[in-house]
Amino acid sequence: MSLAAEHHRSVPDAEAILNALPNPVLLIAPDGKIIDANMAAESFFEISTQFLRRQSLKELVPFGSPLLALIDQVRSSASPVNEYKVDLGTPRIGGDRQVDLHVAPLTERPGYIVVMLQERTIADKMDRQLTHRSAARSVIALAAMLAHEIKNPLSGIRGAAQLLEQAASSEDRMLTRLICDEADRIVTLVDRMEVFGDDRPVARGPVNIHSVLDHVKRLAQSGFARNIRFVEDYDPSLPPVLANQDQLVQVFLNLVKNAAEAVVDLGSDAEIQLTTAFRPGVRLSVPGKKSRVSLPLEFCVRDNGAGVPDDLLPNLFDPFVTTKPTGSGLGLALVAKIVGDHGGIIECESQPRKTTFRVLLPMFNPTKQHFDQSNRDGVTGTPSHASQDSR
Repeated sequence: MSLAAEHHRSVPDAEAILNALPNPVLLIAPDGKIIDANMAAESFFEISTQFLRRQSLKELVPFGSPLLALIDQVRSSASPVNEYKVDLGTPRIGGDRQVDLHVAPLTERPGYIVVMLQERTIADKMDRQLTHRSAARSVIALAAMLAHEIKNPLSGIRGAAQLLEQAASSEDRMLTRLICDEADRIVTLVDRMEVFGDDRPVARGPVNIHSVLDHVKRLAQSGFARNIRFVEDYDPSLPPVLANQDQLVQVFLNLVKNAAEAVVDLGSDAEIQLTTAFRPGVRLSVPGKKSRVSLPLEFCVRDNGAGVPDDLLPNLFDPFVTTKPTGSGLGLALVAKIVGDHGGIIECESQPRKTTFRVLLPMFNPTKQHFDQSNRDGVTGTPSHASQDSR
């Protein structure tokens, strides 16, 4: 066999190349039918290529989707067009599926269009996480100011009200009691906000997340989630997470409590699902750190409640944002701060009957942690260039 023939045999065909791409690719006919799709498109739309080829694109994307208008524009102009942050979410594939669109004409076949979807990456989630941390820092500054400027005068106001109460009539005593109760309420709020200002390093080590979730589940079922069904889907081979166990309990107890409050009106249909999984492909760059951070451990708290309103979802982890009439809006902000302090990410995806809080965290690396501890203890050695996800 000649070298040219051998080289030709070794070159993969177009289908193999398309299937190797991580982004969904569709070939659209002039009548809007899907002619071909790669394996990534199968995964994105949760339909096999065989069934995709029977579908019209209009049947897959939301009504009035910008993608349909982009395809018409490309056909008329015969030039490629890009569009960013387009929502292709549907109830079947998920309510929030933001993608970047790359639409181009197939010059060899007039009227045929190639569509490539690039789902918004983990970098977007990191941007939002950094926004949550920025908001938390604002609360830290506010908490420090409140502690100094408000708590001291409040103690004087409460003390004066107690003195007046001793000589007050029964009607006036109701007013002095109101003053004391409101002063106590404000102090409690300030105390909760002061938690954001605690920047002391927290001892971390290997934590079995399933022990944490089991503990949280027992606490919930003995109190606020007594009549709610729990469903567990755990990966039993999951490695330990690098974390502080008490703080993880605080995080997931808060998330489970929110889920319980979201399904309280469903009666016997109320359900909370706890899942754990290993996602080895999740790696990202963090500002101020040289190495890429790996967040392979995924923990989810999912409920079948009514969902989070669309207008609140982008700011759900900001302080004072809440869906509860009597809520302070600090619980999820504190959760975001703890997860961020652990080098992780928390995200919420919500649609009716399916709201998911997803926490991504680094795993415990015994070799790296031993090396870092040796450096802190003064043992000489070459500076570590390993991932800094534990900081």
